[in-house]
Amino acid sequence: MEACHSPHQSNVTSYGATALAIITLEAFAGVWINAFIVCVLGIGWVKKKTVNSNEKILLLLGCSRFCSLCFSWIDAFLSNLYPDCLRVHSILQLLLGAYSFSNCSSLCVSACLCGFYCVKIANFRNSLFNYLKVKIDKLVPWLLLGSVIFPLIIGILVYNAIDKAVSEKLNTTCQGRFWKASIKIEEHFYRLYFVTGILFTASFMAVISSAVFLLFSLWRHKHKMQTNFMNSPSMEAHIRAMKSILSFFIMYSINFVSLILTLIYAMKYQKQVIIYLNLIQHAFPGVHSLILIFSNPQLKKKLLRIPSCVKHIVCMR
Repeated sequence: MEACHSPHQSNVTSYGATALAIITLEAFAGVWINAFIVCVLGIGWVKKKTVNSNEKILLLLGCSRFCSLCFSWIDAFLSNLYPDCLRVHSILQLLLGAYSFSNCSSLCVSACLCGFYCVKIANFRNSLFNYLKVKIDKLVPWLLLGSVIFPLIIGILVYNAIDKAVSEKLNTTCQGRFWKASIKIEEHFYRLYFVTGILFTASFMAVISSAVFLLFSLWRHKHKMQTNFMNSPSMEAHIRAMKSILSFFIMYSINFVSLILTLIYAMKYQKQVIIYLNLIQHAFPGVHSLILIFSNPQLKKKLLRIPSCVKHIVCMR
């Protein structure tokens, strides 16, 4: 008997194939960029046998984004080409649990990075701010530990929620209670979405606060330099810093909105909308990490040396 395919079904398949191709390109670029950050900072750590607070944050950020992109690409690849693999016991649970952990960790660490830059660069006459400026290097390891522990809890909750949902669906399907199964599954995920939404919002609020304080401080410093007729190179540096922070703020806002919309549309089972939102989320880690590379002199220098090294190797052959 010949199988019939509706136009809607082929449409969804074509959407999935196109989305997978774009996600593959975004994930490959993002993995390469973040692997570059991890390799350069890791080699520098081994050589110098020491690492500063900024490099610690960038190192963990690169690792979490590398893992997040790998897990999300594997999920997209299996979902589109080999969906039966995801029905094997614990594969879906482990994959989504690991992705949730690395993705949430990436968001928390990027919020820590923005807060770190704010405390280090901004200047305010406030006792709390001055205390943080002195103690920030000692606080960084604890912030990074929190950026691993809380996402780990989210990852475990995701694993448990999916595991319970799958087992309850199988049990109730065997007994014919489909309606009760769907209610129980939704109850598991509503709680999970609520907890994840709180984490996303907390990290976004940290980024907003840091970006606003830092932009205000830089704008005030720039205005002071203009009135005192100070040298233009210093002023240009502050303008570049303001543009960099503003671009990061805009990018993070778009990513945050897409994450919240993904949670909303996941509850409504709108698969096509989620596909478009996933394209935005896969672009963010690579683009933001590339901006971080060009704003870091050490990483920028190493990156610009790659084409000349490749050219030298090709000429030698």
